[in-house]
Amino acid sequence: MILIRHIVVIFLMGLLLSGCAVYSFNPGGKSSIKSIAVTQFENQTIESGLSSAMTDLVVQSFIADGNLSVVSENDADAILVGVLKGYERKAYTFDEADNVSQYVVKLVFDLTLENGGDRSEIWKESFYSEGVYSAEDETEDDGKERAAEKLVVDILNRTTKDW
Repeated sequence: MILIRHIVVIFLMGLLLSGCAVYSFNPGGKSSIKSIAVTQFENQTIESGLSSAMTDLVVQSFIADGNLSVVSENDADAILVGVLKGYERKAYTFDEADNVSQYVVKLVFDLTLENGGDRSEIWKESFYSEGVYSAEDETEDDGKERAAEKLVVDILNRTTKDW
């Protein structure tokens, strides 16, 4: 009786594990988009250099992710076009003496994924991210970096995981 119970448990666990091996939460493999080009992001803020840094960060993230090949616009199945629409640094938290203890950097990007062939719109979305940093021992660049990292994850997920 115990032997039969062990066999049934082992069979059910094997069935369960084999089912998990086939299922995927990423339907990206079903897409006809296999390559992407990332245009230089436009900057509509007074914060110089940030859009170029974001473009480079997004390209490097696509390369590291490996779901899409990063290619030139002429060879791409899809083209990512971005505009830095907003940049803001604000006081975030205060100490007992009403001095700023943390700042927050806020980024707003408008992104469009276009078909590489006819440049028709696949999706268009506004992305918002923020990065908090300590006023005491960090710089605004730390806040920018944190906001940028969160933004890149959102862009990568929207571009490769939602198909």
